[in-house]
Amino acid sequence: MGRILAIDYGTKRTGIAVTDELQIIASGLTTVNTKDLIRFLKEYTSQEKVDLFVIGEPKQMDNTVSQSEKYIKEFIINLEKNIPNIKIERVDERFTSKMAFQTMIDSGLKKKQRQNKALIDEISATLILQNYLYSK
Repeated sequence: MGRILAIDYGTKRTGIAVTDELQIIASGLTTVNTKDLIRFLKEYTSQEKVDLFVIGEPKQMDNTVSQSEKYIKEFIINLEKNIPNIKIERVDERFTSKMAFQTMIDSGLKKKQRQNKALIDEISATLILQNYLYSK
């Protein structure tokens, strides 16, 4: 069994989380500059068995897609061209950034540490992945 890799796509930075091989535990992996994302994913999937990409789907409160969805769709097309053998699923990512920030507060991180946007992106990806695992 391979890992599940979650992607919290952003136009500048992208948070990445991954499961263990048994697909039980979600852990933050890293944050990557979005311009380097495909290269990072190709390298990662050449070293680790990945069964599935889970990509956040940003929605508005009225359930319509957010403005960033057009960039995510472009990324997905590029991802499917570059890594065609790994299935992609989408997961509603509403509130993950707010939940990530609250997680940082709850874990006792100081204000300066909570301003680390890369860490927020990584935690958001982890929350997306946890939500996916809970739904299965």
